[in-house]
Amino acid sequence: MKKILLIGTGLSSSTLIKYLLDNSEKYGWQLIAGDYKLETAEAKIAGHKNGKAIKFDIFDPKQRSQEIENADIVVSMLPARMHMMVAETCMKHGKSMVTASYVSEEIKKMHSQAIEKGIIILNEIGLDPGLDHMSAKFIIDRIKKRGGELTAFRSYTGGLVAPKYDNNPWNYKFTWNPRNVVLAGQGSAAQIIVEGKYKYIPYHKLFLRTSRTEVLDAGEFETYPNRNSLKYRELYGLDNIQTMVRGTMRRPGFARAWDVFVQLGMTDDTYKLEGSENMTYREFTNTFLKYHKDLTVEQKLAKYIDVDEDAMRMYKLRWLGIFKNKKIGLKNATPAQILQQLLEQKWALDKEDKDMIVMQHKFEYQLEGKYKRVTSSLVVEGKDTVHTAMSQTVGLPVGIGVKLILEGKIKKTGVHIPVTEDIYIPILKELENYGIKFEEDKETLSS
Repeated sequence: MKKILLIGTGLSSSTLIKYLLDNSEKYGWQLIAGDYKLETAEAKIAGHKNGKAIKFDIFDPKQRSQEIENADIVVSMLPARMHMMVAETCMKHGKSMVTASYVSEEIKKMHSQAIEKGIIILNEIGLDPGLDHMSAKFIIDRIKKRGGELTAFRSYTGGLVAPKYDNNPWNYKFTWNPRNVVLAGQGSAAQIIVEGKYKYIPYHKLFLRTSRTEVLDAGEFETYPNRNSLKYRELYGLDNIQTMVRGTMRRPGFARAWDVFVQLGMTDDTYKLEGSENMTYREFTNTFLKYHKDLTVEQKLAKYIDVDEDAMRMYKLRWLGIFKNKKIGLKNATPAQILQQLLEQKWALDKEDKDMIVMQHKFEYQLEGKYKRVTSSLVVEGKDTVHTAMSQTVGLPVGIGVKLILEGKIKKTGVHIPVTEDIYIPILKELENYGIKFEEDKETLSS
């Protein structure tokens, strides 16, 4: 049997593990699932005869080397910062590797070495990045083959709670790593190009630069730019495109309310608050506001963001509990850590909740003297709190990619992302069997 070593069995790996085990008999696979918490891996394997759970310590070089050497392929579902340790060991033993994370500059530099070793390091094959690449390139390449010239590309993705379970004023619950949600957008300006004009949006303005869109029957969403959209011109073969925007989707009103935390400084993770364990959330909020001997914390904040105390933004903030006299209990915590703890209490998925993934691409192009637009949209609802929409759309592309490599259908070697037909066509085709299928709407803009 071919051995698949999966390192990291967190939430987003649930559907991946199920896919690999469901197909293990047919393809002759054994899945070794390793996690720092053995019980987590054991729960995911659930006694399957072709599965084995092990306690795995990524920082143990002897164990890392031994397990990777014994595997036929390695899947890393660890935090992105840990992929390099896995990649170096895979390189040493000549084992191919698959991750759902953004390819790092360090791993990119391993391209030539991976070719020499005859292995592939396939990155960015989850949801975003991953499914976004594959679904976009499918249409881009189709337009180009017909002789079309792309003039604009806009792409947005959101992980949210499904409408039936949307029961809070933020219209949002955590469907992926809460820390990443709190820190999203920090570090550098969002970079886009619109009608040939470069736009750089700093973090403190990011959540004010929103647009609106509708996605199938899922309703209306607001979008805001995400990271550096400009690099995708080269990745997608759109070097001369006049408009390139990639972004995040949330329900209308989310971004403007979230911007309050940004402006106050509550998303800052660079310093710690002394005595934070004895501080209340009300006192925490008050630390970011000017002293005033008469005004309440609520009044000061309403004045700071220039709204009435009864405004919707103030309601959302009150609902979260930032004005409550409840002790934080976190010692020497950063503002971002305190905010994250509060949000995890209020934005957690309930036992019966289901999440939802929404993705939409808008392509504008010129063909035979006419300007046309294609809108490609996807809505996926989770099955439950284990096999969530997030877990499905991250895990299934990874699993299918592993299968294609083991079958020899992906013949590439080196460091790659899934933007070529040999990778994205079979993956998109198989995903349709799981209900992950894009719907297209075509229109002619002008002649």
